[in-house]
Amino acid sequence: MTSALDSLGIIAGNRSLPLLFAKEARRQGIKRLVAVAFEGETDPTLASLVDDIVWLRVGQLSKMIAAFTDRGVKHCVMAGQIAPKNLYDLRPDLRALGLLLRLREKNAHTIFGAIADELKREGVELIEATPWLQPLMPASGFQLGPKLSEAQQADVEIGFRIAKEVSRLEIGQTVLVKEGTVLAVEGFEGTDNCLARGGELAGQAGGAVAVKVAKEKHDLRFDIPCLGPQTLETCAKARIAVLAFEAGKSLLLEQDACAQLARKHKIAVTTVG
Repeated sequence: MTSALDSLGIIAGNRSLPLLFAKEARRQGIKRLVAVAFEGETDPTLASLVDDIVWLRVGQLSKMIAAFTDRGVKHCVMAGQIAPKNLYDLRPDLRALGLLLRLREKNAHTIFGAIADELKREGVELIEATPWLQPLMPASGFQLGPKLSEAQQADVEIGFRIAKEVSRLEIGQTVLVKEGTVLAVEGFEGTDNCLARGGELAGQAGGAVAVKVAKEKHDLRFDIPCLGPQTLETCAKARIAVLAFEAGKSLLLEQDACAQLARKHKIAVTTVG
């Protein structure tokens, strides 16, 4: 698929992933990139890395689809998050309103899955971004910062098991553990807020272990666990000692910066599973 594409659309969320994706896609031979960007979410720097960019508000589904169909784009990817609260702050157009009314359950999986169906109806296929992102997805044995103690390794294993179950239930994908006790489970607030809450519950000494996983049947088109320097900064503020994430199924962005932060704040960053 990747080698056969000349043009590719990017539905660009926040942080650095859309920028990194655009650079990787270009490096791997995509000649024309068309981005849909969201006000208050997408980094404006993306404009310099793509051939065309269309700015809109979250919820303007018809305008988003037209951005691709008007430019002859047949395939697109999602890169970067849309902050969960913005899915509820949105002012949907009629097409988005109809989509939301049809959904009994409203979570990232159902909403983005329905958007993919709307795109396909208009001849635009939402595909996985992972073929272009393999260099950013660490495998088993990856390690930054200090070596884990036996107790921390045990907490990682507990956190992995609990996080897998919680994610199966469509609640969240991050769990914080300390000395065998589950301190926090990610809900609607997102990873960073969960880390802050769990860090606080670990007490003055800190030392919690954070584990983030991929969902059991996660849709790689719009559901890749993603961590980066901001995640490490949040861990540092929350006095978290270990950040573990699922091997081969998670993105670690700006890895040089992450390595520096791991050393500076003495946070062990490792893969699990």
